[in-house]
Amino acid sequence: MKRGSLILLVAASTAVAASHGQSGEWQTRLPAPVVDTDFYESANSSAKFELGRLLFFDKALSGNQNIACATCHHPDHGTSDGLALPLGEGPRGLGPDRHVGEELESSIHERVPRNSPALFNLGAREFTRMFHDGRVETDPEGNYEGGFITPAKWKLPKGLDNVLAAQAMFPVTSPAEMAGQKGENPVANARALNNAAGKGGVWEQVASRLQQFPEYVELFAQAFPDQVESPEDISFVLAANAIGEFEAQAFRADDSPFDRYLRGDHSSLSDDARRGMELFYGEAGCSSCHSGKFQTDHDFHAIAMPQIGPGKADGWDQGYWRDTGIRAFVEDHGRGRVTVREEDRYKFRTPSLRNVAITGPWGHAGNYATLRQVIEHHLDPVNSLASYELDPELLPPVGRVVELGATGSTMRHEWLNEVRQAKFERRDGWVQDTDELRSAIAKANELEPRRLDDESIACLEAFLEALTDARSLDLSHLVPDRVPSGLPVAD
Repeated sequence: MKRGSLILLVAASTAVAASHGQSGEWQTRLPAPVVDTDFYESANSSAKFELGRLLFFDKALSGNQNIACATCHHPDHGTSDGLALPLGEGPRGLGPDRHVGEELESSIHERVPRNSPALFNLGAREFTRMFHDGRVETDPEGNYEGGFITPAKWKLPKGLDNVLAAQAMFPVTSPAEMAGQKGENPVANARALNNAAGKGGVWEQVASRLQQFPEYVELFAQAFPDQVESPEDISFVLAANAIGEFEAQAFRADDSPFDRYLRGDHSSLSDDARRGMELFYGEAGCSSCHSGKFQTDHDFHAIAMPQIGPGKADGWDQGYWRDTGIRAFVEDHGRGRVTVREEDRYKFRTPSLRNVAITGPWGHAGNYATLRQVIEHHLDPVNSLASYELDPELLPPVGRVVELGATGSTMRHEWLNEVRQAKFERRDGWVQDTDELRSAIAKANELEPRRLDDESIACLEAFLEALTDARSLDLSHLVPDRVPSGLPVAD
């Protein structure tokens, strides 16, 4: 489903025809109901929650103070943004309405290369890996003093509450997401020097900015009374802990029709959803990867999902660079870029399917606009990859794009001319349109082609809809009227 694998291994007409009262082996694969102890506990959580809520919506955390966490993870868009690939730092608007403006300040240098992941249930203890490639994860062997395996390695500060808080440390360090580009602001300049944790680094600068707002000083003191006595005690670690607390509480989703079924209300599922559940946990084999209470094995799988967008600068193919003159590598090796193992290339983390129906587009690059398309891809991944055509409505042109240039020692940001703009836009489909690169994705595929009839697919869709917690459909109460920095609330 969203950014991952709904594995459909066999034709399932027999299971669809089964009577509702018939027991079967599939029932032994049903998870236990979700309970409170599945989630993190927190002391003084009310104050931390409120601080985290305000930080989540405050653009003061970004280098150019023009984007917040909520911009790409908004409650109105299923804690994502409704886009295949985000338009991160710079543009204006929310969700599908987000757009590049006519001024350099509202421009972009590139799209964010992966789909914005939903945040539902990430406060559950079993989520020990974050991001599509798992590059932030718990460190049970204690290799790093900070307690987590992250891109910062041994430089990650100590004191983070959990892996969700550790994840919150990193969007502010990304030029495309929140930091901005070299030459635009001091935070971006620190990032360009690969200085996140050091003196004058990204995290210190953002924390120093928060220290300037008396309301934040008071809120931090309330949330962390044993750690904050003066403005100088505010650190970005504490900010990340508060953001993690907010996300864990605000986006818990465990009261879907399926949850009620697991708790004994067998009337909560429609006939089609019940049949879809039997397929999911039985003949169709979906639960071989989408297992457990939140429908994920937390592992990584290669299922030949098409790559669209700019990629993560992986690989060695210089075709795009040679053809366009724009210096870029355009592949995304997924888990392989973290482990540096060839066998992990093109693998991505199995996503939880909770609230999956409201978190599209789906795929690690937002490849598909409907759940049915995702299901059909899993039935025959290699042929689906070969026949995939990028829908321009799914990934429309970004408009004008900016690049960094220089005159002598003076940097400048300037619009691409029409010729280079056209070449830039070819990046979105380059991997898919290049036989050798597309074939590498196909070769890594783990799924055999199988058949599934239309009725079975419809029943699976109904079951996936039944994983939606109705409380998640309207989270507008989470959006604050204002934030302590005085900047406009994420829009």
